[in-house]
Amino acid sequence: MKLFNYLVAGVFISSVSAAELPDRQAQIPAIAKDPAAQYLQPSDLSAIPQGEFGDKVRLGYQIFVNTQQLRDKYVGNELNCVNCHMNAGNKANASPLWAAYMAYPAYRKKNDKVNSYQERIQGCFTYSMNGKAPASGSKELVAISAYSYWLAISGLMNQLAIDGKVAELSDIELVKGGNREDFPLPAEVKAMFDQKALSSLAGRGFPKLEAPEQAYSTERGEIVYQAHCQACHGADGQGIKMANVSALPPLWGPQSYNWGAGMHRVNTAANFIYENMPLGKSIRLTVQQAWDVAAFVNAHERPQDPRLKGDLPQTQKSYHQHDGFYGKQQLGTVLGADAYPNFPAAK
Repeated sequence: MKLFNYLVAGVFISSVSAAELPDRQAQIPAIAKDPAAQYLQPSDLSAIPQGEFGDKVRLGYQIFVNTQQLRDKYVGNELNCVNCHMNAGNKANASPLWAAYMAYPAYRKKNDKVNSYQERIQGCFTYSMNGKAPASGSKELVAISAYSYWLAISGLMNQLAIDGKVAELSDIELVKGGNREDFPLPAEVKAMFDQKALSSLAGRGFPKLEAPEQAYSTERGEIVYQAHCQACHGADGQGIKMANVSALPPLWGPQSYNWGAGMHRVNTAANFIYENMPLGKSIRLTVQQAWDVAAFVNAHERPQDPRLKGDLPQTQKSYHQHDGFYGKQQLGTVLGADAYPNFPAAK
């Protein structure tokens, strides 16, 4: 059994590899939105420095907004990272990279271990991208980590009006994340923020949505989808293509996120949809509509949970004790029983 050691808040924690542990998480935690919050404003991309470090930051940005360049290498569907982490990972309340970077290393109930930042990204490739995780320390993980780090530190420096350049870090340091006592920060930032505050920056994740007045309904959700979503994602949920490239992402089916991705959870999808959809016209749906359409989208077959070991009921019991449809009957079929393959080759 492979062990990993991490220093988090001054304490060394040993934990086993992610693949060997069950998902003990009932729901992904979300934080209520603070309407008076001040969000970080990272520097413009034009401020990324020249040189080797700047090249890593720019590559991270390029991968993030066009993850399809890694199709068949690490990506197995038609999604890009920016589909969920909007505005190139910059948008507050759309799980921005600058907040995520400062929150890791962190313990995750999903795999019952402390995850470094690169391990968190590896999980995104496995589940949200229905692909294959890049190896630890790979240029892709270093690049995404560098871009995330640059957004976080430039944003903190801008908020405190600190002059100067973002300090360059080694690849080994970049992929760890910023939630650690030995993480190098400008003195002015250390004086204003403690580690807890930096790991819970305003605008992180998707804001927690209040519970619906009625139990969510896929039937009502279909009506919401037809009225507000299908213009971008298609009547069949397969997105919109231009020149045979997905311009707007598929929401279910073989080219969408798989049954292990966080977005297949109804609560996570509802939080995201209410705050960020329809694209460019966010916070237009009612709370009830957001829950209903989240249920409708996630009540469709999609690629298999990669953790399936041949026993659907056991996989459902081990990893799906939350609001979701995996292993449950919907329109006469058990979702997951005829799931699409993981990491398929592009056609």
